[in-house]
Amino acid sequence: MKLNSLLLAGVVASAALSAAVVPAQAEAKKYTIYLSNNFVGNDWRQQMERVATVSVSKGPLKDRVDLRIENVENTVQAQINSLNNIIREKPDAILVDAGSDSALNPTIKKACDAGIVVISFDQVVTEPCAYALASDWDRIPAVMAEWLATQLGGKGNVILDRGLAGAPISAQLQGGYEKVLANYPDIKVVGYYNGDYALGPEQTGVASLLAANPQVDGILTQGYGSGAIQALKDAGRPIVPVVGFSYNVAALTCAQTEGAKCILGSNPAYLSSEAIKLAVDILDTGKRPAERSVAIKGDFVTTTPFDSKLYPGTKMQVIKIGDNAFPDQAPGLTLPITPDWVDITAAEAAGTK
Repeated sequence: MKLNSLLLAGVVASAALSAAVVPAQAEAKKYTIYLSNNFVGNDWRQQMERVATVSVSKGPLKDRVDLRIENVENTVQAQINSLNNIIREKPDAILVDAGSDSALNPTIKKACDAGIVVISFDQVVTEPCAYALASDWDRIPAVMAEWLATQLGGKGNVILDRGLAGAPISAQLQGGYEKVLANYPDIKVVGYYNGDYALGPEQTGVASLLAANPQVDGILTQGYGSGAIQALKDAGRPIVPVVGFSYNVAALTCAQTEGAKCILGSNPAYLSSEAIKLAVDILDTGKRPAERSVAIKGDFVTTTPFDSKLYPGTKMQVIKIGDNAFPDQAPGLTLPITPDWVDITAAEAAGTK
């Protein structure tokens, strides 16, 4: 009787151990994930690839992903050819920073039909079977324009950057700024310029408008913001609140300029890391997001945090040299550099380590 009880206990313990081991083994499964990138010719894309690589080498994704990055020349056909080759390899997932929002759709559909998880990110596709993971481009300009209106007390003259002529994101940012400013009748847009997402045109455009307008109380850029601040300095004008984007040089200029007030919106390069994590979560659990579009709400980087009424709970990082602004790193480093679930250093993001 005792022997039977002991045997039964042993069988139960063995079964329990087996049940415990199976999930652990499943959690430890390693996935092959390809990242298809159509363009590598700017700082953002290069940082995007570096942080993707780092994010699978440490933290919760360490030893979970065999990441393979495929860069192609900047043509749609080259990316289609590359994706067809990737599909033949039968990976677990494909991440796509796309050269076209629609021309890749038949190829993307082929990957989905083959049982491959497909996540488009940054420049996303319209094919319904692929997830579209990107920054929230409605939220970004709205929060920044709201911040500026708050700094000005709801009144003053501002100048506004149209970005790059013909670029859809430029029109979206301009429209986002103007929509919020329309709620403040005492804030007047007294001039527009095209900053072209480059320091030179930004500084020249702002300088020209300063010369034509004796009273400018705030500046909304679509680029660095640091070019706008330099134009103010060169003109001997007061340093007014500036809206820009979270490049390292912008954060440093805002932190190091006496009296500067800035808010810098973020299109984080770690979108690639978030796409990898989403793919692994889907593969681990079999559960898919309820919505096809996945919005990444990057933190704003600012000298002067505020509580957004348009988007309550929006996170603000106060600019601190050495913490989220780095004198020893490249001016074009995009901030913030890491998502909150893994610790990517500035040197790793910049490729200086």
